[in-house]
Amino acid sequence: MKHWSEDYSFPAQVFDEMQSPEGVRIQYSALQDYLKRFSTESFAEKEKIANELFLNRGITFTVYKEKEGIERIFPFDIIPRIITSHEWETIEKGIKQRLKALNLFLKDIYGAQNIIREDIIPARLIATCPYFNREVYGITVPNDIYTHISGVDLIRDSDGKFYVLEDNLRTPSGVSYMLENREITKRIFPDFMTKNNVRNISDYPNLLHKVLISSAPKGKSNPKVVLLTPGIYNSAYFEHAFLAKYMGIELVEGRDLVVDQQKVFMKTTRGLEQVDVIYRRVDDEFLDPLVFRSDSALGVAGLMSVYRKGNVSIINAVGNGVADDKAVYVYVPDMIKYYLNETPILNNIPTYRMENPDELDYTIKNFRKLVIKKTNESGGYGLVMGEKADDKTMAETIQCMKEDPRSYISQPIISLSSAPCFIDGDLKARHVDLRPFALYGPGGIDIVPGGLTRVALVEGSKIVNSSQGGGSKDTWVING
Repeated sequence: MKHWSEDYSFPAQVFDEMQSPEGVRIQYSALQDYLKRFSTESFAEKEKIANELFLNRGITFTVYKEKEGIERIFPFDIIPRIITSHEWETIEKGIKQRLKALNLFLKDIYGAQNIIREDIIPARLIATCPYFNREVYGITVPNDIYTHISGVDLIRDSDGKFYVLEDNLRTPSGVSYMLENREITKRIFPDFMTKNNVRNISDYPNLLHKVLISSAPKGKSNPKVVLLTPGIYNSAYFEHAFLAKYMGIELVEGRDLVVDQQKVFMKTTRGLEQVDVIYRRVDDEFLDPLVFRSDSALGVAGLMSVYRKGNVSIINAVGNGVADDKAVYVYVPDMIKYYLNETPILNNIPTYRMENPDELDYTIKNFRKLVIKKTNESGGYGLVMGEKADDKTMAETIQCMKEDPRSYISQPIISLSSAPCFIDGDLKARHVDLRPFALYGPGGIDIVPGGLTRVALVEGSKIVNSSQGGGSKDTWVING
């Protein structure tokens, strides 16, 4: 009789992280042996312990459309996703290369705009991007670094290669779940982790704090750093509180800060205290009601004036959203060649821009084979899977693409690799992606070895976002 862990199958034409057609991949062999030590019931006990730990530690996120309540425990699968050090080396080099190019792009696009002048990127594409922020044109940022904190989403296609799905350079979230996933895994698999020499990720808060300190305005030897949150109703508030706690910095809301004499101050019981660095988790449009949305109660009136004068640093830089635009994504390989004179290590997914009539026509004719995305949506919103769309959705989407082609791109439906998950007492394959987190400081780019593996918990689904019912699992980078 087969052990429950051996009764595992994965979808056809999909790269499975644990098994190849020839058998278990070497990096997973120790895990399979370990699973055989447990009955379904005893392994389910580990899952129960993990869920209780998540509950007790308050590891939550918010789903705005949920009617039964705003907070949910973050779904967690206890079986780790395992990546070899050789695979990680490629990922790390590829992300560093990509972020260097994107950082140079942001410096250029808010300065000389040479990439436009030399016709590498169409001027109209930038001008029509809703996240191209003209208010920060010409501002010099400390160390010429815009992309201090990044989360680059990767997927593995059926060929086994990693591809970049999208870049997240504004206020990327998820790192707290990466760190908490590891802490929970340590509790339920202490001996197994030690034996497998899993590489450490716990230094992330220290590395982040160093980057924030190094980003202070010139002449600040002991800068005051705060984390600006939209407040408790934000979907990532748990993460904001988590990071502020582990870095030992103040967690503030807009109402806690005030601008006076071209400086930013934090209100305290001892009076006003000057703030030098703001790690903001508030979107650009809400940062300063005098410049952006006048109805915003999340930001600080006058903040952009202080920022322009160089009296406060805002991390990540204001205006980074232009690099997150899914239509601009098409040109990142060109940026790498233009700024670095290098060939991309990590490739993009083939992407079609609806502004190009031939590509729009191709998309309409091949709708069922493609995924349609809005260029400035995130979290799995504004996405239509052609293979699952009904006729009405298809017709409405095509009409929208024709009326507003700038706002849409299409891509082939990528299979996404699968990984084993413990679901209802069995080992089942579910689609996954990977979001490694990178920190960019004056000394270069650091990427902790791992990242957030997101899981499409619904059978057959390829949408891994937590806002769309996805979960996560710990990510191990091991030698081999």
